[in-house]
Amino acid sequence: MDTKYIFVTGGVVSSLGKGIISASIGKLLQARGYKVTIQKFDPYINIDPGTLNPYEHGECYVTADGMETDLDLGHYERFTGIHTTRHNSITTGRIYKTVIDRERRGDYLGKTIQVVPHITDEIKRRMLREDEQNEQLDFVITEVGGTIGDIESAPFMEAIRQLRWQLGRNAVCVHLTYVPYLKAADELKTKPTQHSVKELQGMGIQPDILVLRTERHLDDGMRMKVASFCNVDLECVVQSEDMPSIYEVPVSMQHQGLDAAILRKIGIPVSETPAMKPWHDFLDKQRNATKEVHIGLVGKYDLQDAYKSIRESLNLAGIYNHVKAKIHFVNSEEVTKENIAEKLKGMQGVLICPGFGQRGIEGKIIAAEYTRTHDIPTFGICLGMQMMVIEFARNVLGYKDANSAEMDDKTPHNVIDIMEEQKSITQMGGTMRLGAYECELVKGSKVYEAYGDETLISERHRHRYEFNNKYQEEYEAKGMKCVGINPAANLVEIVEIPEKRWYIGTQFHPEYSSTVLHPHPLFISFIKACNH
Repeated sequence: MDTKYIFVTGGVVSSLGKGIISASIGKLLQARGYKVTIQKFDPYINIDPGTLNPYEHGECYVTADGMETDLDLGHYERFTGIHTTRHNSITTGRIYKTVIDRERRGDYLGKTIQVVPHITDEIKRRMLREDEQNEQLDFVITEVGGTIGDIESAPFMEAIRQLRWQLGRNAVCVHLTYVPYLKAADELKTKPTQHSVKELQGMGIQPDILVLRTERHLDDGMRMKVASFCNVDLECVVQSEDMPSIYEVPVSMQHQGLDAAILRKIGIPVSETPAMKPWHDFLDKQRNATKEVHIGLVGKYDLQDAYKSIRESLNLAGIYNHVKAKIHFVNSEEVTKENIAEKLKGMQGVLICPGFGQRGIEGKIIAAEYTRTHDIPTFGICLGMQMMVIEFARNVLGYKDANSAEMDDKTPHNVIDIMEEQKSITQMGGTMRLGAYECELVKGSKVYEAYGDETLISERHRHRYEFNNKYQEEYEAKGMKCVGINPAANLVEIVEIPEKRWYIGTQFHPEYSSTVLHPHPLFISFIKACNH
């Protein structure tokens, strides 16, 4: 079978959940036995989201091959279990850079370089995944960021228009819009959707399927109205109501026949609806989890999306432990020795968040000391782990001036230091250890048990600074054990204090590889410790 292409666009407003709809379509097609990938095209000019402020863009998600990407790739992986790569996240910046680099090399033989055809051809090439010749995929789902009518997304729309003609029935356009409810009139309004579709048609694209984002249920009359105004079959007008959880969305889409409508549009016979038993089992666990476990999230970004993968990993681990993880954000900038007991009151576990830079780190160190001395289960990730290491040096090893070379390059006790091979690199974003690296676990340690007695694991990284090995013996002698080591570079990846109930820091980001059907073992083990 030829590869089929599904384009997901959004209208009316942003943040409607195109990523969740794209992930849900991927999940439903997977359940029917098709091999799927999902990719995100972002209209901003940054080369990647690695240098973007989390307040502007939410978390930066890292693929196994070391690409810094949009947080939607996290949804794709959590829903489908696929492994995305640098080819699944494309920005306008990368497209233009490729074309400009070619022009500088003389590849265009002196031609005038224009948005059409040169930029649009490069977008089409990436949408068709021409660099990935040996993939053998049944479906490629392409989500385009932003909203129809944005000046930035025009080249992407033109590329989709051309591909629709080129691919014929092998391409389908799914358009997600918003149906607002006007309280004063007590009415749902379809006019914004009509305008959005009109705008899309004005660009030469007729949507095949409409997904209507709504806070209220739409009756068949409303769907019929949208179908007739927008030239779309009634069975292809699907509603996406607010759900108690994003993981209910694929089931809702399946009930309404979204996957069946896509297959019919493409001309593939629609077989029996898959049962998706593991997914339904997970949802049953989620609905039945009533007991709450309170987790303090100590970080500096007071924004849901800034720690998206961590929040989802905690939620998933809670569900598999038959509890609800109630997450309480604790702003590390506001933490002091005097108020830490009040800030963490009622918390059964604490997670010390990753991040970069000086802001809020002393609060993380104070939190690490409080949880260590009060034996509260504690999980430090990346910078969080480094703060646990610094706290231990200051308060147990007696090095009051211990610090990370990132925060104080003059510190005499640089227990966290930059890696040797990174010292000569100056380019922003070029100095990072990114992507998946192996880690050998020490037998008998808590992490070894958590991973199910595995000795060699592979986890994703995003950092510049490392545990300074010259202090390893002192740490081990005083009770903080280095229980995970990268075999190639001898770098310390995991520390734990075995005497504590659960006090573990990881240099890597386990949240990037936690999925709905395979939650990460460290999060499962952490929530289990918090629940006892």
